[in-house]
Amino acid sequence: MAQVDLNCDLGESFGAYTIGLDDQVIPHVTSANIACGAHAGDPSVMRNTVRCAHAAGVAIGAHPGYPDLMGFGRRALAMSPHDVYASILYQVGALAAFAKAEGAQLHHVKPHGALYNAAAKNATLAQAIAQAVKDFDDQLILVGLAGSESIAAAQNVGLRTASEFFADRAYQENGSLVPRSQANAVITDKRKAIERTLRAVKEGVVESENGTVIPLAADTICIHGDNPAAVAFAAEIRAALEAAGSTLSVQSSGQN
Repeated sequence: MAQVDLNCDLGESFGAYTIGLDDQVIPHVTSANIACGAHAGDPSVMRNTVRCAHAAGVAIGAHPGYPDLMGFGRRALAMSPHDVYASILYQVGALAAFAKAEGAQLHHVKPHGALYNAAAKNATLAQAIAQAVKDFDDQLILVGLAGSESIAAAQNVGLRTASEFFADRAYQENGSLVPRSQANAVITDKRKAIERTLRAVKEGVVESENGTVIPLAADTICIHGDNPAAVAFAAEIRAALEAAGSTLSVQSSGQN
C-alpha cells in the first residue's frame, strides 16, 4: 500500500480577478501550495486561503514565484541568486504570518512556474532557494521536481524533501516538464492522467512524450487549481488512488 500526498496550487486570485475554485478543491487534497503575492495572490486572498485550508485540515505550504503578476510567474526573469534568495525569504515569511494568525503552521515550500522549472536545472538557483527556506525554518519540506537540482540542493543543506509528480503535465525524456509553449504540455484527458498517476505511484515510472519510460519518485502528486476541471479531477484522482490501495496523507511528503 502506497502512502502519497495530493497537492494543489491555490490562492492565485488577486484583486478583482478570481482564478480557480479553491474552496471546492481543498476538501479533496492533503496539501495546499498557496501563492504569496508575487506571481499571484494578494493579502486578502492569502489570508482566506490559509483559513480555508487550515479549517479543512490541509497542510499549508508557501508557493513563491517570480514577481510577475502579468505573466503569472510563467516567464523566466533575469534574477541573480542573491535576489532570488531575498524574494523567497520575503514571500515565505509573508505566508507564514497569515498561518500564524490563524493558529496554523507552515508545512512546506514549493516554488512556482518558471522559477520551479529553472531551479530544477540550475544548481546555483536551486541552492539559493534551498538556503532561503532553511534560513527561514529548517523544519520545512521543500517540494521539487523528482530527480532535479532542487531536490539535490535541499538535501545538501539538510532539508527534508518531497519529490513531485505532475498528474496533468507531459514529461520530456530527461525528466523535465514539457514547456507550456508546446501544445501537448498539459494533459486534459482525465483518464490518461489518472492512469499515469497510478503507474507513477505503483511503479515509480512515467512515460515521456516520446514513449521513453523514465524512473521517478512520487512523494506528492500535483494537480493545478487554475484548471477549469480541477474540482472533478481532484475528486476522481483521489478516488482512483484510494481504490488502488493508496493512503492519502500529508505525512508522506518528507524524505530525508
